[in-house]
Amino acid sequence: MAFQKVCKLEDIIPGTGVCALVDGQQVAVFRPTDTEEVYAISNTDPYFQSNVLSRGLICQHQGELWVASPLKKQRFNLVTGVCMEDEQFNVKAYKARVVKGAVEVAA
Repeated sequence: MAFQKVCKLEDIIPGTGVCALVDGQQVAVFRPTDTEEVYAISNTDPYFQSNVLSRGLICQHQGELWVASPLKKQRFNLVTGVCMEDEQFNVKAYKARVVKGAVEVAA
């Protein structure tokens, strides 16, 4: 599995996400806290086929991290990509990591 550098960790404000192009696909990369923990899912909201998930709100539910779409607030798990409201609308989850201050996402 090849990882692609997408940005510096410091480029992502804790509690937010950014959009990156990984292997020709828009990927939403999130940094929930001020640690080196990062997550990546598809940036496409499957309900509306709009590339907006990187602008969503990070939330916690039963100890898991989710992002709520900025459009209709459907929530997507940051680890698995599962949609809380309807599993027919899951998104792809990517492996993400931080290496020497750089955020990398598996292509």
